[in-house]
Amino acid sequence: MSAARVLAPFVAGLLGLFLLAEPGLSADEPAAASDPRTEAEAAVMDAQRAAIPGPHEISLRDQAVLQMPAKFAYIPAAESRRLLKAMGNQPGDNLLGMIVPDSGGEEIAEDDEASWIVVMEYIDSGHIKEDDAKEWNAEDLLKSLREGTEQGNEERRKLGLGELQVLRWIEPPTYAADTHRLVWSAATKDKSEPGDAPRGVNYNTYALGREGYVSLNLVTGYESIEKDKAVARQLLAALQFKDGRRYTDFTESTDRIAEYGLAALVGGIAAKKLGLLAVIAAFALKFAKVIGVGAVAALGIGAKFLGRKKKDDGTS
Repeated sequence: MSAARVLAPFVAGLLGLFLLAEPGLSADEPAAASDPRTEAEAAVMDAQRAAIPGPHEISLRDQAVLQMPAKFAYIPAAESRRLLKAMGNQPGDNLLGMIVPDSGGEEIAEDDEASWIVVMEYIDSGHIKEDDAKEWNAEDLLKSLREGTEQGNEERRKLGLGELQVLRWIEPPTYAADTHRLVWSAATKDKSEPGDAPRGVNYNTYALGREGYVSLNLVTGYESIEKDKAVARQLLAALQFKDGRRYTDFTESTDRIAEYGLAALVGGIAAKKLGLLAVIAAFALKFAKVIGVGAVAALGIGAKFLGRKKKDDGTS
C-alpha cells in the first residue's frame, strides 16, 4: 500500500493552511530554513511517510492494543509530536500517536472529505476509582468544567492564546461501568469571537485500565460533530487493555491508586487541557496567526485550495 495516498485529505488540508498563511508565497517558492512554514510542511511529510494504514494492530506501549480498522491511519508518537508542535501544541510524554482519516486510495467527493484527528495519550495516573460516577450530576460537572477553564485562561493569556468559554454539553458525561469507558464533550468558543464564528470541538473518550487510562481525543468541527463522533466511539470500542493491565486486574494491596477520581477527567484536570488540542494550527513569529477552536473547519478550505491547484496544474 503506497504511503503517497495515505492521509491525502488530511495532508492536503494542512498544507493548504500553511500555504494560505502567507499568501505572498507560492507553493514553488523556496522558504528560509528558519521559516515556520518549512518546518510545518516537513512535519506533514514526515507524518505521511510514517503513517500506517488500517486495518492494523497498534500496540500502545505495554498497556493496550488498538485494532485499527480500514479507512484509518496511525501516525506514530514521534511524528505526531512533531506535527502537533507545528500546529501550535506542546504535546507531553503521554502522547501515543494520532489517528487520521485514510481514503484507502479511493477518490472521494469534496463534501465527504473528513477533517478530524484523534490524539491518543496514556496517562499513568494510578488506578482511578469509579465510585463518584454513581452520583455525579451533569450540571455540577459543567460548572466545574467552566470554573477550571476560567483558571486555565490565566495560562492561555500568558501564552498569547485566546480565552475559552464553555457553553454547554454536546454530550453529557456518560460512564459505562461494565466496560470502564467514559465519554463526554462540551461546546466551547473563543471569548473574542462572535457566537456564530466557526468552532472546533474536542470529543473526549477514555478507557480505564489497571494503572491509568488511555484517552482518545477527537478534534473536529462543530458542524460535523454529530457525524464524526462515531469515529471516536468506533476507535474506543477497538481498544483493549492487555492481560494483566485491565481495570479488573487491579490489586488493592499492591497497586497505586490515583489521587483523583473519575469526575476529575471531566472537571478540573480536563479543564487544564481543554482547548489545547483545539488550537490545531499555528504559525509562529511574523508568519503567525494562531487559529483557535475553528481550525478544523479551516482544513476543508485548505483541501479545496490544494485540490483546485492540482487540477489547474494537470497533476494528480
